[in-house]
Amino acid sequence: MNRGLIVKILGILVLIEGVFMLPSTVYSGITNDGAFNSFLLTLTVLSIAGITAYFFIDTKSTITPKDGIAIVTCGWIVVSLFGALPLYLSASVPTYIDGFFEIVSGFTTTGASVIGDISIVPKSVVLWRSTTHWIGGMGILVFTLSLLPRLGVGGFQIFKAESPGPIAGKIDPKMSQTAKRLYSIYLVITLILFVLLLLGGMSAFDSIIHTFGVVGTGGFSSKVDSVGHFKGNYIPLVMSVFMMICGTNFTMHYYLYKKKLSSIYKDEELKAFYFIIFTAILIITINLFQNGFGTLEDVIVKAIFQVTSIASTSGFANADFDMWPAASKFVLLILYFFGSCAGSTAGGIKIIRILILYKTIKREIVKVIHPKAVIPIKINGKIINEEIVMGIFAFLGIYMAIFLGASLLVTLSGMDILTSISSVATMLSNVGPGFAMVGPTKTFEFYSSGYKLMFSLLMLLGRLEFFTIIALIMPKQSIRGDF
Repeated sequence: MNRGLIVKILGILVLIEGVFMLPSTVYSGITNDGAFNSFLLTLTVLSIAGITAYFFIDTKSTITPKDGIAIVTCGWIVVSLFGALPLYLSASVPTYIDGFFEIVSGFTTTGASVIGDISIVPKSVVLWRSTTHWIGGMGILVFTLSLLPRLGVGGFQIFKAESPGPIAGKIDPKMSQTAKRLYSIYLVITLILFVLLLLGGMSAFDSIIHTFGVVGTGGFSSKVDSVGHFKGNYIPLVMSVFMMICGTNFTMHYYLYKKKLSSIYKDEELKAFYFIIFTAILIITINLFQNGFGTLEDVIVKAIFQVTSIASTSGFANADFDMWPAASKFVLLILYFFGSCAGSTAGGIKIIRILILYKTIKREIVKVIHPKAVIPIKINGKIINEEIVMGIFAFLGIYMAIFLGASLLVTLSGMDILTSISSVATMLSNVGPGFAMVGPTKTFEFYSSGYKLMFSLLMLLGRLEFFTIIALIMPKQSIRGDF
């Protein structure tokens, strides 16, 4: 492992984090909200740490797969450790662990919070908290690659380790060009949504906060009652459209730009994603209307917004869905696990894995009748390597093992089963709110510091999809195959 190169790139990450923190620092200075010194001290620490790592560490230029895994895992932890400082130093949270939880939730685009009343937090801190959504959505390391073309092909090891989904691919032979094009698309979507929210009557500040939350599929809001604070149907419907857009594989947006409409139309994951969303909206609309949760128009808007919010793992709320009928809550719980498309800014298991799992089960049923049949698994007409299929089963096995084990640990704290399983599910899938004690109108502040650290680990595991972190901490003999 090239430790020097790893430290050097981590130094670059820290410096980039400082650049992203500058707008919040300037905003604090202009508005005099009391957090300026906290940001100034943090920027000083970031500058010293980043410059020291970059200029005083001797490195080699080659990035190995192991290096890529280490850079990604350590990168997310390091930026979270530094990113928590403004929250703690400004007394926006009572403990540093609370700040760490909040910022891990931001960078992983989870959106779970330990802050009970966001209205009393300095606005610059609220801005920084939401900025972490925008950074984490596409991945700060992908942004780093767009600025470091000298990494060349070796940069793919970082991209592959950070990319959500079972298959990491390039849209350009040069990794730096892939990163730049992804971020160009990301920026265009951000600007369009910001303008549309302004046109809907949101203030510039609220528009920025909610744009970052939607585009990064994070869910942090500047309001205690989230999107429910804003009246009318325009804002929730606009946000719903963009949550679906950001839950879509960004390669599809690139195809749209290149006018490769046939590639979009043929994409099986995209079709499955939209089918699941529209089916869930239909079921919840009928269920809410039958149980008297408003007029037909009201329940349609609520269903559209909440389904797209949970399916995209954004986690915004325009209603207290914890009070909804059991059938509606069950549909939302299923969406917690499914997540969105691979290659999007969203979390969850990913629709492509669900699709391959479905086709594999279907194949095995056919082989019971026709044992000698050779039936390859195909997605978009292309045969999926059996190693990828096995990797998906391994992923699902690890996911369920961690989900069940962590849920058991939470129940030991005295929490009821629904609170326990939804707390863990929302962390692993990077959704945000859960049910019962962690519903959309509540926070995670009542958990002990130990559980907050455990949840922080779960958020990182979910964002990096387990294998990245597990591969880094596995014993060497296991990596060689000596099980």
